[in-house]
Amino acid sequence: MRQRYVLTILLPLTLALQCDELLLGQFHCDQPEIDITTQAIKDCNKNKTVNIRCYPVNNIQCEGVQFQNNTIGFYKEISCKFVGSKSFKVSLLLSIFLGVFGIDRFYLGYPAIGLFKLCTLGFFMIFQFIDVILIATQALKPADGSDYYMDYFDHRIIHINKNNNTYWLPP
Repeated sequence: MRQRYVLTILLPLTLALQCDELLLGQFHCDQPEIDITTQAIKDCNKNKTVNIRCYPVNNIQCEGVQFQNNTIGFYKEISCKFVGSKSFKVSLLLSIFLGVFGIDRFYLGYPAIGLFKLCTLGFFMIFQFIDVILIATQALKPADGSDYYMDYFDHRIIHINKNNNTYWLPP
């Protein structure tokens, strides 16, 4: 007995391109707003991202709509620095001068380690030295996961990650 198999292919009537799948050059986005007091991007979330408005260029069709002029097509999520209220200078000075008493750890939101340093006098000043180095290299950050509040001319360490979505402007 012979069986016949029928292969059916269902094609959608229209292949609608999503607006967030547009290629570079088919859209342009707003520049994020910078907060003057913190020198960081405004409205940055705790997950260190912010949404910015993007506009498809004229006569680009996505999601079944043909865009003209400056109509918002989608929001693009970009990374940013979530800046809290803890100052880099204050935490470094507290670590240098009062770190033996754990005041720097109390200030950054680590009360258990601060109490341990207070009871052991910075574990005989070893932890004070370690904390000065950790804070100066910005490896130790506030407990809420935010970055330090810094003045405009302070030395902020920025880690640059390169992946397939990274676009480098030519010089």
